[in-house]
Amino acid sequence: MTTPTTPQTASTTMTAATSASIYQQLKGHLAELKLADAAEALPRVLDQAQAEGWSLTQTLEHLLAVEVTATDARRLAGRFRFANLPTGATLDDFDLDAASGIDRSLLAELGTCRYLETATNVLLIGPPGVGKTHLATGLGHAAVQAGYRTYFTSAADLAARCHRAAIEGKWGTMMRFFAGPTLLVIDELGYLPLPAEAASALFQVINQRYLKTSIVITTNRPVGAWGEILGDTTVAAAMLDRLPHRSVVVTLDGASYRLRNHTAASDELRRITTGTNLR
Repeated sequence: MTTPTTPQTASTTMTAATSASIYQQLKGHLAELKLADAAEALPRVLDQAQAEGWSLTQTLEHLLAVEVTATDARRLAGRFRFANLPTGATLDDFDLDAASGIDRSLLAELGTCRYLETATNVLLIGPPGVGKTHLATGLGHAAVQAGYRTYFTSAADLAARCHRAAIEGKWGTMMRFFAGPTLLVIDELGYLPLPAEAASALFQVINQRYLKTSIVITTNRPVGAWGEILGDTTVAAAMLDRLPHRSVVVTLDGASYRLRNHTAASDELRRITTGTNLR
């Protein structure tokens, strides 16, 4: 026996069908607009809206917040991929107690990334192993987190890429690449001697960024010895005419991090194997 369909039952069935159709249309609109994360979150947000009695405006805000959060995360991941940072070191990880010659308030100020707004450069000078690369990486990390396009390279790699670009007829493209990031970190200037064409390439990169965007440079040589590093006193003079003009100079001193870690590891191994306490 067929149960008769009452007007109320028919109305309820039609309402449910209409709601399902609207839901599918809404999900389709989100997908069409490439709001994939919002589309995926739609059932959860609607259930939560019903359970907590959200208004239409509240529901829409929660749904779009899901998409905004996911978009920000993708952009941040993309900036980190481009940045080419060698490690995940941050400024907070840096052992200030073990380093001498660092103004804590200055380091905190650099961590705000405000220096990028005035195209100020940062020169990190000190002997090997005192944490220059750590600080440079930390500054790069902070810049990426703050939304700035950042790129990290060694001086040797920058020179090699520029040399190859010149041979391949892509010099202009390479110069535009190094001019692009808001922050360019050049690590280990002075660790290896640079041939004349490499020094010229480095100068061209610095020159085109002058007063426009910021550079962080780490070096184990004092500024006065850069003529020896670059093998060309004229290029060195031209470079120094630009870099210190609007720069913060941080001079690091103290024992090498790597040496301290090696000593600590050796002491711990000796303590374990001999059962003695070292003082």
